Amino acid sequence: MKAVAFNGSARKDGNTAILLNLVLDELRAEQVETEMIQLAGEKISGCIACYQCLKNKDGKCAVKTDRVNEYIQKMREANAILLGSPVYIADITANMKALLERATLVCRANGTDMFRRKLGAAVVAVRRAGATQAFSVLNNFFLISQMIVVGSTYWNIGIGRNVGDVKKDAEGVQTMKALGSNMAWLLKKITG
Repeated sequence: MKAVAFNGSARKDGNTAILLNLVLDELRAEQVETEMIQLAGEKISGCIACYQCLKNKDGKCAVKTDRVNEYIQKMREANAILLGSPVYIADITANMKALLERATLVCRANGTDMFRRKLGAAVVAVRRAGATQAFSVLNNFFLISQMIVVGSTYWNIGIGRNVGDVKKDAEGVQTMKALGSNMAWLLKKITG
C-alpha cells in the first residue's frame, strides 16, 4: 500500500506540509508507504490544450518541460493520493491547479480509469477565508477521476498564518489525524 502527497504550497515545509505530515504519520503508523512531493520552487505550466495526450494515449502529457509526467506516474503507482494547498485568493495555488489540469486531461485521454477507485483526500491550510472553495476544487479532481474521497471528523482544513501556526489549531490537527486513520483503514479494506 502506498500513499503519495502533493504539497502545492510555494513555501516548502510550511503549514500545508505540516498538515499533510499529520495525515502521513497516521498512515506510516499503519505500515502504509508514504511519499510527499513539494511543488515549492517549481514552475509548472497549465494545460496548453494541444490534445496530444488524446492522440498519444501513453499516460503522459506531451509537455515535457517540467516534472508533471513524473508526478502523474507517481499518482498511477499509488493507492491513495493526497492533495494539499494553502488558500491563495480563495483558491488553490497556481502550481497545484496546473498539475491537476494536466493530470485530469491525461487521465481522461487514457480511458478515464488511470486513477479510478484510488483513494483521495484534500488538505487545505488557510489564514482566514476561502478554505471551503479550495477544498472543493481539490475534491473535484478526485470526483472527476472516479476516485473514492476519504472523509474525516470535519473538513480537512487547518488554520494558521505563520509557519507552525496550524499546530495550534487543535480541531484541525485532530481532523488530519482522523483522516489518516480513516485512509489507512480503507486502504486495508480495498487492498486486502
